[in-house]
Amino acid sequence: MKDLSQILQQAQKMQAKVAEIQAGLDDAEIEGSAAGGMVKVTLSGKGNLRALKLDPKVVHPDEVEVLEDLIVAAFGKSRVEKYAAEEMKKLTGGIELPPGFNFPS
Repeated sequence: MKDLSQILQQAQKMQAKVAEIQAGLDDAEIEGSAAGGMVKVTLSGKGNLRALKLDPKVVHPDEVEVLEDLIVAAFGKSRVEKYAAEEMKKLTGGIELPPGFNFPS
């Protein structure tokens, strides 16, 4: 039973580390930009939009759709997902988790 006890201790340590990483994700800031930096966004590590900066050159009443597309392009949620995956990889020592496997939040 000693092995089972060690496994449970390791699982508890990993769970604590996961909680620490998840807390850190909310504090992390990931920046994205589009149109040569004329549209910039700052997101939390969990994908929450924290800031949006627009260069006055991109704001024109006849180009609202273009502006909306630039904001979506700058959002870059894939950057956030990549950051979160890299943080989790640090925890797992590079071991890929099975698809759909999620640690409790």
